[in-house]
Amino acid sequence: MGEILGLGITHYPPMSYKGNLAGRIKLLLADPMLPEGLRSPAGWHPTMREQWGADEGREHSDRHRADLIHHFRKARAELDAFAPDFVLLWGDDQYENYREDGVPPFSVLAYDAFEAQPWKHARGENWWDEPADKTFTIAGHRPGAKHLATGLLAEGVDIAYAYRPRHHPLGHAFVNSVLYLDMERKGFPYPVVPFTVNAYGRWLIAAHGGALTPSQAAKLPGGADLDPPGPQPWRCFQVGAAVARTLARSPWRVAVIASSSWSHSFLVAKHALMFPDVESDRRYYEALRDGDWQTWRDTSTEEAEDRGHHELLNWFCLAGAMAELGRRPDESTFLESWISNSDKVFAVFRP
Repeated sequence: MGEILGLGITHYPPMSYKGNLAGRIKLLLADPMLPEGLRSPAGWHPTMREQWGADEGREHSDRHRADLIHHFRKARAELDAFAPDFVLLWGDDQYENYREDGVPPFSVLAYDAFEAQPWKHARGENWWDEPADKTFTIAGHRPGAKHLATGLLAEGVDIAYAYRPRHHPLGHAFVNSVLYLDMERKGFPYPVVPFTVNAYGRWLIAAHGGALTPSQAAKLPGGADLDPPGPQPWRCFQVGAAVARTLARSPWRVAVIASSSWSHSFLVAKHALMFPDVESDRRYYEALRDGDWQTWRDTSTEEAEDRGHHELLNWFCLAGAMAELGRRPDESTFLESWISNSDKVFAVFRP
C-alpha cells in the first residue's frame, strides 16, 4: 500500500526576483480607476497601513520574504525526511497550456521530463543571480501519472491527461514550486507529476491569467461574455479525496503538494483589486488547522470568486485528500500580508 505525505506551499512569483514585494501597491496608486478613498494610507485597514509604513513596505517585504524562505526550507526538510518516489503537485494553469484550443477542469501531466528556462523573459534580477539561459530539468514519473489517471477514471473522475505540452513546457505554478523547494540549489531529486487545475475559470482567456489593475479589469467582458467557470471548489475536494484513495492503493510513497497563495488582491473586486480578503483567508485557515473539512467541502464557485480564492482550488484538492485520510495538519502557519498581493499558508500533514 502507498504512503502519502501532504504539504501546502505557495508559488508566489515575486519571490523569484529581488526587490520590494509590495511594488504592486505603487502601481495601483497610479491607476486612475482606483477609488479615491484608497489613494491614501489614511483610508486603508490599520494592518495594511502598518505594513506599508514610512518606507513603502520595504521592511515588511524583507520580513515576509525571510518568512517564506524559512518555511520553504522546512517544507524541503519534510520532503527529504519522507523521501518520496514522486511528488504530485496541484497547481493552476494560468493561460500557459490552458488556452483557446482546450481548457479541461483538471489534467494529469504524464511527461517523462520537463525543461524550463524561467529567466529567459525575466522582468528583473532573479533571487539566485542565475543566467538568463539557465535551464532546469525536472524529472517526471509517467508510470505514477498513468496509474493516477487510470485510478481516477475508475473512481468516476473524468480526468484529462497529456504526454507532451501544447504551448508551454511547464506552467509557473510547478516550476516556481520546484525552484522554491530547492532554495539552496542542492538539486531536486524527486520526480514530479503536475496536476493542473483551471483555477482562473471565467477570467482565464479574457485576462490571459494575468494580474490586473482596476483600469485593465474594466476593459474585460462581463456577464455572458465571460468564459465558463472553473471546477466547483467542492468538486476539487472530491477529486482530492479520489486522488488519496488511488495513491493509497499504489506501490509508491507519494508527497501530494498544493501550491498557491491564498486570496489574490487582483481578483477581489469588492476590495478594488487592492488587497486580499484576509478575513476569509483566516476563516479557511482556521478550518484547515482544526480539520473542519465541512467549511471547505461546502464552498461554491461564487463564494470562492468573491473572495479571490481562485487559486485556492489547488488547496481544495489537498483538503479533500487529507480529509479522506482522516488527517489535520501536524504543523501550519498563516503569513498575513495586505501589501504583497496575497496571504500565504504552509502546512504539513505527516503519514
